[in-house]
Amino acid sequence: MSRALAWLYVVGGGIGLIAAFALTIEKIERLRDPSYVPSCSFNPVLSCGSVMDSTQAAAFGFPNPLLGIAGFAVVVTTGVVVLAGFRPARWFRVAMNLGTMAAVVFVHWLIAASLYDIRALCLYCLAVWVVIIPIFWFTTLDTWSGLTGLRRIGGAVLALWYVVIIALILGAFWDYWRSLI
Repeated sequence: MSRALAWLYVVGGGIGLIAAFALTIEKIERLRDPSYVPSCSFNPVLSCGSVMDSTQAAAFGFPNPLLGIAGFAVVVTTGVVVLAGFRPARWFRVAMNLGTMAAVVFVHWLIAASLYDIRALCLYCLAVWVVIIPIFWFTTLDTWSGLTGLRRIGGAVLALWYVVIIALILGAFWDYWRSLI
């Protein structure tokens, strides 16, 4: 595992952990007081409250951010121990790849739900989307050394991935964005 990937785990995982923790606090406040307006609710589109009140926000029967707290804690810890000199065994790297793959699939399901079912975006969720994609992508490239062709264009693939998501967000909320002009 490369030092660059370890730093991505520490920084990206740290951002994801903070976002998951903040969203958990917001959810607790919302449970205490149903009239509570989350700090990340600004308008009809950027509305964490709408997202956290959806059925998708507790896909497994408990708030999704709890998955983020657990998962990102593993990612950050892995990054720190790799920077300290730990060299993970192949099975561990494959397990990290499978875990990040599950996370990126789940995040993309949540992206679709946010855009087309809930019709709102959560800023903390967006932070998680932004970090989990490169964590998955670069974990995959690091784990499967046979992907040398993809390594050369890895940054371009990642940029295109973000462009597609931004285009989907713009399209899904085009009427709202247009009303701001």
